[in-house]
Amino acid sequence: MRRISRQLLARARRIKLLLMDVDGVLTDGSIYFLPRPDGGMFETKGFDCRDGLGIRLAHHAGIKTGIITGRSSPVIEARAKELGIHFLQQHALEKIEPYERIRHAAQMRDEEVCYVGDDIVDLPLLKRVGLAVCVGDGDEFLRRHVHYWTRRPGGAGAVREAIELILTAQGKWDGILKSYLRGDRAINLRRTDETS
Repeated sequence: MRRISRQLLARARRIKLLLMDVDGVLTDGSIYFLPRPDGGMFETKGFDCRDGLGIRLAHHAGIKTGIITGRSSPVIEARAKELGIHFLQQHALEKIEPYERIRHAAQMRDEEVCYVGDDIVDLPLLKRVGLAVCVGDGDEFLRRHVHYWTRRPGGAGAVREAIELILTAQGKWDGILKSYLRGDRAINLRRTDETS
């Protein structure tokens, strides 16, 4: 990970809730439509396994997670459930209201929330949270409005990079790495069904 400023570390140290967009953040932004036998279409997406492991490691470290996305798809619900993501708000074209619901349910302050986005529709939320992150291939306009711009693109480890930043700032990342180096089984990465 590149050198990061004291100010960025201070922001990341306070994070207790990580919220993410889906298209362009947890995916590369591609949307695939597959034909159904009945003549309709089925929407699907591809997700990065490193982001998935990062989300599980965030849970292990005590970070809650959530998704706020403008689209609605069964595949998003399935992925959120598989990873044990705590909050899921689909079909949220305007993101502040669902953000407020999640923040209230999680009993968090703005400064305790990180949001990872990729495009201008995420800007109102990025300007609100304590740690605003844009994926590496996100809209250039966001660069001047976020605290951190990942090296990794959306759908290819950008969320994992944001999680590593947070856990490094909180002094938890080295312990995770050491547990894997020792071959410990102390990290519980079992699936949970806490999505709401």
